[in-house]
Amino acid sequence: MASIWRDFLIAVVTALRKPDERSLAEERRRAVERLADETIRKHQPPADPPE
Repeated sequence: MASIWRDFLIAVVTALRKPDERSLAEERRRAVERLADETIRKHQPPADPPE
């Protein structure tokens, strides 16, 4: 019975544990870079077609 409570408490602590700040910061950085690239592409004039 003790092992059931131990497993339950471990699951609760794992669920409530603070997310990894470093990975969240990295994910935000990548999202900002993608948004910047997309915005730049959208506002660039179209390339001249080859003749």
